[in-house]
Amino acid sequence: MMRLIEPLIPALRRYARALLRNPTDADDLVQDCLEKAVSRWHQRQADGDARTWLFAILHNLAMTQMRQRARRGAHMPIEDTAEANLAVAPTQESGLRHRDLMTALDALPEEQRSVLLLVTVEGLSYAETAEILAIPTGTVMSRLSRARDRMIQLMDGTEAAVSAKRPLLRRVK
Repeated sequence: MMRLIEPLIPALRRYARALLRNPTDADDLVQDCLEKAVSRWHQRQADGDARTWLFAILHNLAMTQMRQRARRGAHMPIEDTAEANLAVAPTQESGLRHRDLMTALDALPEEQRSVLLLVTVEGLSYAETAEILAIPTGTVMSRLSRARDRMIQLMDGTEAAVSAKRPLLRRVK
């Protein structure tokens, strides 16, 4: 067994370093691979290539490790971390705001929703939006104004007229 495994260790290390791009992690991965190979040597096919088997073990361990890292995020010792990085703002409010925004968007009539999405999300000009929807530019502007007013009302939870709070047109695209 050692006669077959030992000459392959440099190649395993090279492959592990290429996969993980960290010499320490690569050495740990090779050690885990060798540990698994030695403990499961009896499961190897006698006529099979030991090199292929070891590289398959190493590759599978590396993929598992990379998936775990992706789920967990980057690891950083707490001593090396700046104090500002330890405090994270809560995300509940932004999640609730997103949910309210999507609910308000769904509550808009389709013609207002499409104009609002084309102009604000897609960044199209009023003329381009009018051409896409086959309506006059003035209609785009009025639908957009009503859509913005309605979105503000729905997001604020007020049903009062909001048009007095903001100018009628902010900019013409």
